[in-house]
Amino acid sequence: MLSVKEALQKASSMLCVQNPKKEAIILLREWMQKDDAFLIAHDDFEVNDTEGFFTWVKQRAGHMPLEYITQKASFYSREFIIKKGVLVPRPETEILVDKTVELIKEYKASKVAEIGTGSGVISIMLALLLPQISIDATDISPKAIELAKLNAQKFGVEKRIKFHLTSYLDGVPPPQILVSNPPYISTKEELEKHVLNEPHSALFGGEQGDEILKNIILLSQKLRVLALACEMGYDQKNSLENFFKENKITNYSFYQDLSGLDRGFIMKG
Repeated sequence: MLSVKEALQKASSMLCVQNPKKEAIILLREWMQKDDAFLIAHDDFEVNDTEGFFTWVKQRAGHMPLEYITQKASFYSREFIIKKGVLVPRPETEILVDKTVELIKEYKASKVAEIGTGSGVISIMLALLLPQISIDATDISPKAIELAKLNAQKFGVEKRIKFHLTSYLDGVPPPQILVSNPPYISTKEELEKHVLNEPHSALFGGEQGDEILKNIILLSQKLRVLALACEMGYDQKNSLENFFKENKITNYSFYQDLSGLDRGFIMKG
C-alpha cells in the first residue's frame, strides 16, 4: 500500500509529459473518486488497489490520452463520457458551438444538422442551449454514434437529436443550418504520439487536409442551406478562400480561436 503522497511521487516520475505532477493528480483524483482538495489535505491517506492505479499511469506513459483513461472529457463546462475509438473534444470547438448558436438565432432556424458528430458534444450543446431546435447528427463510426447516443441520454436531449450512421448527410432531410468539425488534418502532417492514439478517420481529411471541408461546402450549396459553420485547420484559410472564389461563393467569413489562429469559417446562402 502507498500513501497519496507516495503514489503521486511515483506516478510523476513515470510520466514523460509537460506537467507530470498535474497529470498524476488528475489520474489519482479520478481513480480514487476524490477531489484535489482531498488529495492535498490527506497526503498520508492509503490508496486502494495501487496496481490498478499504476496501470492507468502506464497507459498514460504510453501516450494514451487522459480522456480515454478516465473516460471523461470536459466541454462547455459539462462533463461528457468519452471512450477510446472516438475523437476527444477540443476546447476550441466551443467557439464553433457559439458561432452556430448565433446563426440559428439570426435565421430563427429550427432544423439543424451536424456532419461528423463524434461523441455528440456539438449537437448536445446546441440542443441544451436552444430548446426549440431539432437536430440530425451523422457519423460514419458505429462507436461514435453509440457514444453520442449515450451522452445525449446523459443530458436528457435524446428525443431531440436523431443520430444517423451515414456519410455526410446521406439519407438525412436537408437542414436549415449545417455545422461540422470534420477531419481536417493533412495525412502528411506529423502529430504527437498521444493524438495518434485517436481514430485516424476522425483526424485526417486527406492529403491536403481540407478535402472533406470542400465537399461539405459543395454539399451546402447543393442543399441550399441558410448557413454553414465549420471548424478548420489553422493553416487552411488561403486554400479555402481560393475554393470559395473558384465556386463563386462570396458570402463567407473566417473566425479565429483564442490564440489568434484561424480556426473556422461561416458561409451563408
